[in-house]
Amino acid sequence: MTNAQIVSNAQDALLRAGKIKPTGRVLRAVDGAGNEINVPEAEPIHTYQTWKELGFQVQRGEKAVCKLHIWKHTTRKTKTEDGKEAETVSHMFMTSAAFFAMHQVQPANA
Repeated sequence: MTNAQIVSNAQDALLRAGKIKPTGRVLRAVDGAGNEINVPEAEPIHTYQTWKELGFQVQRGEKAVCKLHIWKHTTRKTKTEDGKEAETVSHMFMTSAAFFAMHQVQPANA
């Protein structure tokens, strides 16, 4: 499962539980029986670092709406015995990350 799928599933569950708000937009989807259904779109959730990169600041005192296990990618350069760079090794692992919702952030300039 990708990080996008993990976050999307969490958004749906948080919206159903009432922990995050709908955006007001409605998404059309097809259920298992082939019927077209309207699904409310959930507000976005991101990690603290992602909100910061998007130009937002998590408001003081806010607690994460959820913690999710997501994939993290790292790279490491290996060295040979004589100290020269040999190759770059890529590694993926699961880590826990705290997620905050749109109603918990404000523009960073405010």
